[in-house]
Amino acid sequence: MSLSLKTQLNEDIALSSDLRVSPDLVIDLIGPLLTPERRMKIDRVVSGRTANVAVVLDGLYDKGNISAVMRTAEAFGFVDFHVIETQEKFKEANRVAQGADKWIEVQKWKKPSDCISAIKSQGFQLVVTSLDASRPLNEIDFSRPTAFVLGNEKSGVSSEMLAAADERVIIPMSGFVQSFNISVAGALGLYHIHLAREKTFGNSGDLSPTERNNLIAQYYLRTQDSAADILSEWISRKSKA
Repeated sequence: MSLSLKTQLNEDIALSSDLRVSPDLVIDLIGPLLTPERRMKIDRVVSGRTANVAVVLDGLYDKGNISAVMRTAEAFGFVDFHVIETQEKFKEANRVAQGADKWIEVQKWKKPSDCISAIKSQGFQLVVTSLDASRPLNEIDFSRPTAFVLGNEKSGVSSEMLAAADERVIIPMSGFVQSFNISVAGALGLYHIHLAREKTFGNSGDLSPTERNNLIAQYYLRTQDSAADILSEWISRKSKA
């Protein structure tokens, strides 16, 4: 089973399969290579991040929809992202994530049951969207660690996900159409969760100082192309000194 995002954010950072570095070392060595403006922006973005909301896409087949939800999640600070790849063939799309995948942590799963087990083991409530649900999204307590699940474009979420759900919810509609497009449903749902958490906490972000430091270091690594080489060379020199 993959490590949870919170676990990852409380460990050293893997540069390779056999080399891990502390976030402080990354910040000390790579930080001075970035512009002050870039460091300030990373600090601001990380202050709005949370590891207590996960986004789960259950069996989507349109990569454009996946990318759109990914961009929305990143924009609202939700960096824990899960894709259950039960479709044998994805529908290709010209739209891309436009860099959002660089700033979120994506885990891929082949079976809903494996994703469910991982999320439940972290104490997350599983909030699953369903057209058959009667409870509106705005009745859910999103101050709790939550996984928000969207199903595929044709049949919705899987039977396994529905069975495991702590809450089955619907986004209320007043028109003749039965459902929103997945990318729209994702945007509406995640915006509501973002606002609900801001109302409760004053800020949607809630990383601990250790977690913030770790994510800042990871963003430094992803911003500076030569960061891994610089760190590896520094460690090699230190080991020979």
